[in-house]
Order: sequence, then structure tokens, then C-alpha cells
Amino acid sequence: MATEYGQGYGHGLALHEHGLPEHGGERRHRLPAGLRAPFEARSWREFGYVLLSLPISILLFVYAITMVSLGAGLLVTFLGIPVLAAGLAGCRGFGALERARARALLDLEVADPEPLRMRRRGFMAWMGAVLKSGTSWRALLYAVLHFPWAVFSFVVALNVWVYGWALLTYPLWFWVFPMWAGQDGLQIYGDETHSFYLDNPFEITVTALVGLLFTLATPWIVRALTTVDRMLVHGLLGPSLLATRVVELESDRGVVVDTAAADLRRIERDLHDGAQARLVALAMDLGLAKEKLAEDPQAAARMVDEAHGEVKTALQELRDLARGIHPAVLTDRGLDAALSAVASRCTVPVEVQVDLTERPVPAIEGIAYFTVSELLQNISKHSRATWAAVDVWRVENRLMLQVVDNGIGGAATSGGSGLSGLAERLDAVDGILVVDSPVGGPTRVTAELPWRTV
Repeated sequence: MATEYGQGYGHGLALHEHGLPEHGGERRHRLPAGLRAPFEARSWREFGYVLLSLPISILLFVYAITMVSLGAGLLVTFLGIPVLAAGLAGCRGFGALERARARALLDLEVADPEPLRMRRRGFMAWMGAVLKSGTSWRALLYAVLHFPWAVFSFVVALNVWVYGWALLTYPLWFWVFPMWAGQDGLQIYGDETHSFYLDNPFEITVTALVGLLFTLATPWIVRALTTVDRMLVHGLLGPSLLATRVVELESDRGVVVDTAAADLRRIERDLHDGAQARLVALAMDLGLAKEKLAEDPQAAARMVDEAHGEVKTALQELRDLARGIHPAVLTDRGLDAALSAVASRCTVPVEVQVDLTERPVPAIEGIAYFTVSELLQNISKHSRATWAAVDVWRVENRLMLQVVDNGIGGAATSGGSGLSGLAERLDAVDGILVVDSPVGGPTRVTAELPWRTV
């Protein structure tokens, strides 16, 4: 845990010495975002995405409708299901290309959806897996829904972009009309008796200013249009919410298993190196004392007295080990008494306030106890604080923990630190750990756990 405070402290000094901004070192621009947007690569990539969407969506829409219609029409024969499965498989392939296009032009990272789950090999198994896969049907829905949106966004984006730049550059090309078209300038209105041309300096200047407004607004209009594309790609071509949740649970299960294995190894090591070694030595001392009992009663008495001291030490180590596994006071009296006992062993004064009307399930209660215990140990070892406070309360279906100290700060969950391991443990049970620790302090660590009652 020393690395949290040390690394955070050094990192903070480096930022201040070099005069870099504290939040990620973002580059400062002289021009505001509204003025530089028409010339940024992101704007041109998004515009290119909209232009490509029309031909791609036409191809995808025609393919999807043709294959689904053909498959539905052939359902009365044995060919309908294979054709429909092939159409859905093609839509999945187009979905992969659309994710790659969004990744390249929109900087949108969308994870691949869950693969086909086949219990056995063969064409029939593959066909059944394609038809039962939700990913296949979401890709088909994307092919149908994206086509009308692609037409709309293409028309809007192309028109505002072309008209904006055409009007902005009008002072450079208005001479084309009197020289080649036989008229004074760009005609805005005209009938048999009246006509209006943009031909004098004032009108040309106003036209350029209107074009400038269109040009400045176009990137933001295109960005708004691609926001809908992002939603479609993310919602229909990415993994489903259920699949994402399954992946999270599998990851959390791995963390829980690893944590449990590490705890078992720690308990085994503590027993082997501590109480077990003392008990072995105690057995040897008692054996020697038994042999000397008849020959030298006084020496035997001294050896028994020493063995008595070893028994006390071994019992104390076993109590400490049992407290590290699950303290009896937590089981008997709950978080208030258990956290007060932990706070009394801290090297700095700790104020403990627990505002709970009922107790959560033992698993959540145990995690809350060990979270506060480890945070108080960090305060004792590394924070250089003179005061700390622990608050525990409930907000709807969440158990909230907050540990505050006035130490040197600089704590962080990065770099494989103790706090990062604690954050992983909380994440395994749908918990959250938030660390607010500026250099110089104070440090405020907030933990959030799901509330479950017996």
C-alpha cells in the first residue's frame, strides 16, 4: 500500500513542476472548438462515414430484404430455413464490417457479440444456432432500420456541407456568372418582371457570412447525425446486455476464486509459520519437562512455566488469525461494535459512526468490515494522518462506507496497489470503490456495496 501514497505524491509533484494540467495533460487550443471544428480530422471522418452509409445501407437493406423474403417464401419447402439462415449469417458478417467502419471513422469501440453456441458439429447444428441467436436477428433489424436513417443523414449532411462551403467561397467564384452565364451574379429570385442577383459587394459579403455560419454549424450537425449511428451500432451490433452481464459475472467469479485461494494460502502460511510452529515447540518442551520431572523437578517446573508462556502466545496468534478470518464480535454484535474494535487498534484517533437500523447478510457485512479494516491499516502505516473518521449508512438498496483522514494524500487505485486489489474485491460483488486523494490531503475513500438482508 506504500506505493499508493508514494506514487501519487511523486506524480503530483511531476505535474506541478512541469506546469502541465492536472487532468490527463490535455492539449490547450488557441481557437475555440466551434472555429476549429470544420478543419478537424474528426469532422471529416464523420462526414465520410455519413457519405459511405448510403451505398452500404442500400446494399445491406436489399440483401436483408431479399434473403428474408426468399426464405419466408420458401418455408413451405425444405429450402426456406437454409436460405433464411444464410441471410441471417450474411447480416452478421455485415455487422462485423459496420463495427470495423464505426471503429475506424467514429472512434467507437464496440465489443464483438457472443459467438454462435453449437452443442454439436454439422450444418444442421450451425443453422439452428444462427436462427436461435439474438445477434443474428439484431443484425437483421440493423439492416432494415439503418437504411432510412442513412438516406436522411446523407441528404442533410451533404446539403449543409456543400451549401456552406459554396456560400463561404462565393466571393472567389461569383465572377463566373457575368463572364460565362450572362447574368450579374447568383440569382436568388426571378420572374417575368423582377429578378434579384447577388452582385454588389455588400450582398457578396452577407452571402459569405451566411456561408460561414453554415460551415461552422455543419460539423456539429453531422456529429448529431452520427450520434444516432453510434446508438444503432452499439445497441444492435454489439453484445446484448445479458451477454455483457454474463461476461462480468464470469470475471467476478474468477476474482472471487482467486481471492479465496489467496486467503486460504495466507491462513495456511500463518498457521504453519506461527501457531503450528509454536505448538510443535511446546510439545517438545513438555516432553523434555516430563523426562526431567523425576531427576530435576525445578528445571522441569521452569520448562513448564516457559511452555505456559508459549501457550499464551499461540492462543493470541490464533485469536488474531480468527479475527482476520471473521471476528466473533462481528457475528455477535454487528458492524458498529466490530468497527469500533478495529478503530481502537488504529494508530490515530478514529471517529466511528454507523447508522443502520438492520444488519445486512453476513457476506456483505464481512466485506464491509474487512474493507474498513484494510483502509484503517493503510492510514496507520502510510498516511501520516492525525485524525480519521469512518461513516457507515444505507441508501435505498446500497450499503455506503466512507473513510476519511487528514494525511498527506496521493492515494490511488492504479499500479497494482492494495487499493486496486480492494476495488477488485468490491467489484466482484457489484460494489464500487472511489478514491479522492489529492496530493497534500485529505483522503476520502468511499465504498458502495449492494444491500441484502437475510
